[in-house]
Amino acid sequence: MTETEHVIVRDLRKTYGTFDAVAGVSFEIHRGETFALLGPNGAGKSTTIEILEGYRDRTSGSVSVLGTDPQTAGRDWRARLGMVLQSSGESGNVTVREQVAHFARIYPDPRDVDETIAAVGLSEKAGTRIKALSGGQRRRVDVALGVIGRPELLFLDEPTTGFDPEARREFWELIRSLKREGTTILLTTHYLDEAAQLSDRAGVIAGGRLIDIGRIDEIGGQEARTPVVRWRDSEGAHEERTAQPAALVARLYSTLGDSLDQLEVVRPSLEDIYLGLVAEFERRPAAEKELA
Repeated sequence: MTETEHVIVRDLRKTYGTFDAVAGVSFEIHRGETFALLGPNGAGKSTTIEILEGYRDRTSGSVSVLGTDPQTAGRDWRARLGMVLQSSGESGNVTVREQVAHFARIYPDPRDVDETIAAVGLSEKAGTRIKALSGGQRRRVDVALGVIGRPELLFLDEPTTGFDPEARREFWELIRSLKREGTTILLTTHYLDEAAQLSDRAGVIAGGRLIDIGRIDEIGGQEARTPVVRWRDSEGAHEERTAQPAALVARLYSTLGDSLDQLEVVRPSLEDIYLGLVAEFERRPAAEKELA
């Protein structure tokens, strides 16, 4: 591993009998970046993450996380990681501070307990029992536990599931602050606006294969990002993809006048592009999927 790479995955495979849960996935995550791993349920995303975390053995391929093979890593390696899982097992009968302090004692060089609680916006709730917190506040406790050990690499698995819109945006600010501190972050989420807001790059997995990877503003390629103009006239509904939507709109007004109706210009979002990539992959013949 070079100094700019925290994760290197090469031809990763995990099979169960004749089923390929992960079929030759390769990617890198650079130091200090936020990387989103996206994919539908059953695509192989969770299996890949569990292999990187050291919770599941791979069938073949090579994996390096912080310079170590997770399959043979020891306790010192695990102390360099932070994990925020979809569900946590914290005790509801202890206070926020008691729980964070307990986890701090596990690590050789933990963050200050009170500073960590403040960083996740729970200073006023430090003496409150966890069972009395809201869902969003409990999620903040999860993050505090994930970062208390000063992780070099933080795994965030569906971190804002169940959050209301305000809590989600507050959480995003917290993640941005961790990134500014230099933490490398691997994010999995079904909220594509979240991935677009937080990530530098993304990889899309479908059918156990990595079908695209790139910067957030490049994923899917230029054609997938070309705006779409939709309108209706006396002949029905129409749609045209064009890199010059303003010119097309002007031409439509000039030629159709009052008969032009329901005109809109749609600029594809990351969610649009992601759904298009997955749908295109699913339409491929089985032989072509094997080559992806």
